[in-house]
Amino acid sequence: MSNIIPAEIIEKHIFFIRDQKVMLDKDLAELYGVKTKVLNQAVKRNINRFPSDFMFHLTENERNEVVTICDHLKDLKYSYQNPYAFTEHGILMLSSVLNSKRAIQVNIEIMRTFTRLQKMLFTYHGLQSKIEALEKKYDKQFKVVFSAIKAMIAPPSKPKGDFGFRPRGG
Repeated sequence: MSNIIPAEIIEKHIFFIRDQKVMLDKDLAELYGVKTKVLNQAVKRNINRFPSDFMFHLTENERNEVVTICDHLKDLKYSYQNPYAFTEHGILMLSSVLNSKRAIQVNIEIMRTFTRLQKMLFTYHGLQSKIEALEKKYDKQFKVVFSAIKAMIAPPSKPKGDFGFRPRGG
């Protein structure tokens, strides 16, 4: 059962909302193989396990932004209820309230994906600061070299329709 869901699929369902990496209840329910209503009922029965830093409701503007960016979420546009967004800790807690073998396996893959993304970000920032330190140390003759290196390690510019967003003004 290992590698039940490829990391690429999980990555497509991770959003940056309120400066946090989160996944929406609808996407998590699909990954766990349950209906969104079932997932949310399990959460409501165990609401004391989900403080605001583990889970929050999207605002109407946030929901509209997500719907605009992701075709697979277009049915949320007509939903009378805004979806829940779960942080990494909230996702960990979900496996305990859903309590199925699939939920546990899916959570393991999600946590591996979050960890891999964290390592990639840490590596990028570490490399970037080392280059900046070298740039300060050496004179202008290496400016072209440093510019080329920075261009190579820079994250790719986001194409239109890329997953994830930051609300306007934030």
